[in-house]
Formats: sequence, structure tokens, C-alpha cells
Amino acid sequence: MEWPISELARAAGTTTRALRHYGELGLLEPSRVAASGYRFYDEDGLLRLQRILLLRELGLPLGTIGDVLAGEQDPEAALAVHLDLLRRERERIDRQIASVQRTLERRRGGEHMTAEESLDGFDHTSYREEVEQRWGKAAYADSDRWWRSKSADEKRAFQEAQQSIARDFGAAAQAGLPPEDDEVQAIAQRHYEWLSGIPGTPQGPDGRPTREYFTGLADMYVDDPRFAANYDAHGQGTARLIRDAVHVYAERNLG
Repeated sequence: MEWPISELARAAGTTTRALRHYGELGLLEPSRVAASGYRFYDEDGLLRLQRILLLRELGLPLGTIGDVLAGEQDPEAALAVHLDLLRRERERIDRQIASVQRTLERRRGGEHMTAEESLDGFDHTSYREEVEQRWGKAAYADSDRWWRSKSADEKRAFQEAQQSIARDFGAAAQAGLPPEDDEVQAIAQRHYEWLSGIPGTPQGPDGRPTREYFTGLADMYVDDPRFAANYDAHGQGTARLIRDAVHVYAERNLG
């Protein structure tokens, strides 16, 4: 079977431009190109695109995905490994859903919960591999030690601070405020200060998170479906506003 590029892009929820870009990078070659220049993809191309999209959802950059695909001798074995990762991620999300449901039910009933019950499934170690790949093993180790050293109340306060920032960005997005608006930039400043308190983040000579780290993380808020879904839960377009506001903030304040 063969699929024209437009049909494959539509099925994947992406654009023909993105598929052509993958081809330019050597990630996804068409099975044939018609005389008109129109591209077609066979079943091998379909499976390769699935693999690319799966790796993108893990947050891997396209250059790294190329290295991963180049090193894979057995596509079926690679898919089996990724299937296992997806199942574990589904189990973690199921635990989060159950945790939030229990919290809601007990709050409505005037009951109290333990920290373990409230935070079940919210495991930051699920991002270990990509953190180490992007910013090094020391970055993950430092932040992991810092997180584990916190009490349940401290962890909750840290998470609530992030949620407060996300809610305020969401309100700004719903109000249609532009990223350069003073109110939006004040939220971006809070976001930068919040990240500054996490050990292991790439830092410049001033001991503060670098511009590259801050803007790169903000790009992930849009490019990575996990982050996008989390922030857009506070209002459609929130993730994009955060990304754009961070870039404006970095341009103005981080050299």
C-alpha cells in the first residue's frame, strides 16, 4: 500500500510541510516521488513516521531521533520497547486520575488525605531520561536530591506555586493579552524565579538559569504534547502565550 503525503499528514495530525522537513533531515524518505514532485509513502514509511512521532512525544529533538533511528536494527523490537514505555505512562496517568478523584471525594466529605495518597502518580522521575539527555546527568541528580529532601508540605507548596503561575497565564490568554504586556511579563518573571529555585538547571556565571534553558523549556510547552495539554488545561492558547512571553522576557532581561 501507498499513501500520498497529504493523506499521511492528515492521519498523523501534522502537516505536509513537517513531513517534508523530516525528509530533508533524512528521517523519513518517500517510497517514491511522482513526476509532479508529489511524494508517496509505503508501509515502511508509515511505521517509521509512527516511531518518529512516538519519540517526539518523549521530548527528543529531531537530531537525537535521527541517531536513535540510525542505531535501530530491528524496528519491531524498538516498537516493543516503546510500547512498554507507553503502557507504564498510561499506568502513571491512571494513578494520577485516581489520586485526584480520591482527593476531590475526601475534600467534599471533609476527610483528610496523606501526602502519599495526594501525590500518588506524580512522579518526576518519569522525565529522567530526557532531562539527562538534554541537560546532563548532574542536572537530574541535583534536582532529584533536592526534590527528595523536601517535606510533603514543601513539595505541595512548590507545586501550588507552579499551578498559580499556570492559572495566571491562562487568565491572561483568555483575556487576549499579548506576550509583551506588562502583566504577562510579570508572570513570566515569576516563572523564571520559580525555575531559579530548582538545583541542577543550567546556569550562567550569575548563578541563574540561562537564556537558552529558559527559552528551550518554553518551546517544549508548545512542542511537547504533555506540557501543552497541561498548560492549555488552563485555557486554550495558554502554552503558546507562555512560550512567546518567555522569549520576550529573555530578549529583554537575559542578554
